[in-house]
Amino acid sequence: MTDTLLSGELTDEELRELAERAGRELEDASATEILKWATDTFGPRFCVTSSMEDAVVAHLASRVLPGVDVVFLDTGYHFPETIGTRDAVDAVMDVNVITITPRQTVAEQDAEYGEKLHDRDPDLCCALRKVKPLEDGLTAYAAWATGLRRDESPTRANTPVVGWDAKRLKVKISPIARWTQDDVDAYVAEHGVLTNPLLMDGYASVGCAPCTRRVLEGEDARAGRWAGRGKTECGLHG
Repeated sequence: MTDTLLSGELTDEELRELAERAGRELEDASATEILKWATDTFGPRFCVTSSMEDAVVAHLASRVLPGVDVVFLDTGYHFPETIGTRDAVDAVMDVNVITITPRQTVAEQDAEYGEKLHDRDPDLCCALRKVKPLEDGLTAYAAWATGLRRDESPTRANTPVVGWDAKRLKVKISPIARWTQDDVDAYVAEHGVLTNPLLMDGYASVGCAPCTRRVLEGEDARAGRWAGRGKTECGLHG
């Protein structure tokens, strides 16, 4: 790790160049090697974000950097199973779970915008309850890791293993971008990694309860999110 990066002396342009170079050089590296680069480079200015669909990336990162920060965004609309998974991860894994929340509670948002904003304007609801809170929650970090995979949907097919988050001006690491669902399942089985119980109940991707349904046979993993709408992403990933 370098004093330069830890002191925040690199410009945004230098960070972008660093990210893009690492993305090329680490394309064929293992997930552990990618995370080792991230932790060596950014130290405490690196974190993992998790939706608590599973704890695969958090588990991988904890093997490289025990006690790593794992940022969880509690939108106020999560399934009880998701909150339970977060609590279990916090209890049994060598990580530091940090829960961040939106500026408004659901009740306060309902009072200002009307009830069920997620039905009337899901993009605004995501902006208020996901995008802005995560932006605020990542302020202390120069780099963040996600569990994005290229096989999840066409919108994620070109996800780099290390890239530049132009929206937040941070380095974005996707260590399992090249993994398949079979790879994830094998890792979970080998290491006994915690997963959200909903994954065993027909859900292939777990988000907020009002906007998530079970997937049908033959559908891709993201088909159960905002079903019946043109929306496929919440805005956290572009």
